[in-house]
Amino acid sequence: MRHLYIIILLIAGLLTPQWASAYTLVIDAGHGGKDAGALGFISKEKTINLAVALAFGKLVEQNCPDVKVIYTRKTDVFVELDERANIANRNKADLFISIHTNSTAAGKAGTQARGTETYTLGMHNAAANLAVAMRENSVITLESNYEEKYEGFDPNSSESYIIFELMQDTHMKQSIEFAGLIQSQFASHAGRVNRGVHQAGLLVLRNTSMPGVLVELGYINNKAEEVFLNTADGVAKLSRAIFNAFKKYYKK
Repeated sequence: MRHLYIIILLIAGLLTPQWASAYTLVIDAGHGGKDAGALGFISKEKTINLAVALAFGKLVEQNCPDVKVIYTRKTDVFVELDERANIANRNKADLFISIHTNSTAAGKAGTQARGTETYTLGMHNAAANLAVAMRENSVITLESNYEEKYEGFDPNSSESYIIFELMQDTHMKQSIEFAGLIQSQFASHAGRVNRGVHQAGLLVLRNTSMPGVLVELGYINNKAEEVFLNTADGVAKLSRAIFNAFKKYYKK
């Protein structure tokens, strides 16, 4: 009789089953600590990434009480790439987003390149995006035993990226959908140039067992974009754009 009563309460929505868990979002502010990321004229990538990540997370926490937000870092500390994925996996995350700031090859000063891009893991047209993957993956060389930890992966060797052809991302559809929503919001809400959704062999996404994307907020070596990225208005617009996309994705 007691079991029947519990079942009735569950159906009526009066009890929350103990196996139910909150939707978990992991927000990864790229780089940090000894890894500054790309360098601009007045700022470092790691600082921009963290500012937008924290602002985005705050919006989720304030407006989505049923979503659990976990950060890979909340301060200026160095977090290894595999640990960023491990944080998401240990917490059984439902979605992973890594926030970065773009730069042209070798940080060429005064670039005219501008706009936002969002990446998912994959090899479709990956050759065109190899430079981005190499730049973002090169952080592993700051880790003491990266050759062993990443099974001989050399972030600067194009041959190493062949391994991604052997991997199947079961969450590709969801990742691409979320990436598209982010790019749309960057354009409509933040007024950014939409450089589209792309695929690349990104290590930070390789070992996560959930849909995930890597966002490039803009070009730090474009003087106008760097100024925007470092203003309160820029951080607010970019974080709100990502939040709007997340809300649409989560509700759907």
